[in-house]
Amino acid sequence: MPTSIITTDDLRDFKMELLDDIKKLLTNQTSGKLKKYLKSSEVMALLQISPGTLQNLRINGTLPYTKVGGIIFYDSDEIQKVMIENRVHNNF
Repeated sequence: MPTSIITTDDLRDFKMELLDDIKKLLTNQTSGKLKKYLKSSEVMALLQISPGTLQNLRINGTLPYTKVGGIIFYDSDEIQKVMIENRVHNNF
């Protein structure tokens, strides 16, 4: 097995590439861009809810969904719409 020598320049280049990739990920995350359709696990992570709560939101019709081949998908625009419609304004 041939050996490779890694120089400090190689490490510096790797570091810069890694930082660029992280910046791109953070930019996409902070720009509010979501995928069009999300799976249940993604919705639970996004809303910070349990599987039971997500199921209740489906059952009572609060959160619309589409089932394709046993996989449940949620439209990210619909999730945004539900969040806006259920916003509570407290006027003290």
